[in-house]
Amino acid sequence: MKIYTKTGDKGQTGLYGGERVGKDSPRMESIGTVDELNAMIGVCRSYSLPPEAAEVLHSVQQQLFVLGSDLATPVNAQKDAPRISAEDVGSLEENIDALQADLPELKQFILPGGTLAGAQLHAARAVCRRAERAIVAFVGEEEWGELCLQYVNRLSDFLFVLARWVNQEEGGLEEEWKGLV
Repeated sequence: MKIYTKTGDKGQTGLYGGERVGKDSPRMESIGTVDELNAMIGVCRSYSLPPEAAEVLHSVQQQLFVLGSDLATPVNAQKDAPRISAEDVGSLEENIDALQADLPELKQFILPGGTLAGAQLHAARAVCRRAERAIVAFVGEEEWGELCLQYVNRLSDFLFVLARWVNQEEGGLEEEWKGLV
């Protein structure tokens, strides 16, 4: 199979079901930002992470492909298309709760940083927030998307907690925001 099809050379791309849309559409902005997030998580996984963190991030990458598919599939185009589920959201919540149980309570904002892996996870969280904003803009035009929004919202929370946890596991410092002086 060739990687290029030439069908997108004029700024259009195909959705599942055959519909063509502009590559600059809110839908494609959402899908592209989710793709960027997936690549960023791949960078995070390239660091020496605790095995349980690497395993969960691998699962998240798999789910981000499902999210991209969900966003690329119009509601009536394919009934059997992969979709984000309540179970996917619940899995993130379980992981957040498990990691948070090992962390000190936050009393104020922290600066993104710490170890290289922790800082990269904070950067992934910021990309996840951008993906969420793009999905909000897109879903406003559609009649679905609640679970997609819940998933990316939980995912950004998960990435924040994971960044803190990785920093703690690897001896990275958490620097509190000092506020305005």
